[in-house]
Amino acid sequence: IIIYSDYTGYPFPTAPPVDPFAKIRVDDCGRSKGCFRYGKPGCNAETCDYFLSYRRIGADVEFELSADTDGWVAVGFSSDKKMGGDDVMACVHDDNGRVRIQHFYNVGQWAKEIQRNPARDEEGVFENNRVTCRFKRPVYVPREETIVDLHLSWYYLFAWGPAIQGSITRHDIDSPPVSEHVVSIYKYEDIFMPSAAYQTFSSPFCLLLIVALTFYLLMGTP
Repeated sequence: IIIYSDYTGYPFPTAPPVDPFAKIRVDDCGRSKGCFRYGKPGCNAETCDYFLSYRRIGADVEFELSADTDGWVAVGFSSDKKMGGDDVMACVHDDNGRVRIQHFYNVGQWAKEIQRNPARDEEGVFENNRVTCRFKRPVYVPREETIVDLHLSWYYLFAWGPAIQGSITRHDIDSPPVSEHVVSIYKYEDIFMPSAAYQTFSSPFCLLLIVALTFYLLMGTP
């Protein structure tokens, strides 16, 4: 399509059409892709506090991330369950309304942006106060401290939080969720992790306490 300006007569092209962001499918979780959901039981990619999916596509792994935030959402690949020395991919909502995919490396408790970014086929959107994105990165990479080989298994660190002028700041919760075990991209699981509001009675200690209180009430005080 060519549009002509009224005052010069010189043509200039219109902006190319932008494909709408395809919604993240959750019915594929555990079958053709692996998923992690954190939040309310039964939540999906649009309602979980945090959502991540991964699937192999040829020599790449495609990741989909979404979180209830207006700032950033990220996944870290770690050799342990602690922050520090981790390869991190983050989707950041900037002041222009765009969602950019950035590469970071955790140095201690802070994230340092790395210019070498393995992401490609990037797309992202900010809608309904959620940051959602999709990107690919290669399974195998040349030996590099800040970029891990995804054919190996890693603990996945899940985090999200606010951004200031397109720069990430501290994550929303003090102890962000972490995968219980190392994750293999060759095994597709659908794992749900209840957020703090829904895990009050899920721990063995809480269940034991409930049993003890019930027994105490039934038996009566001495």
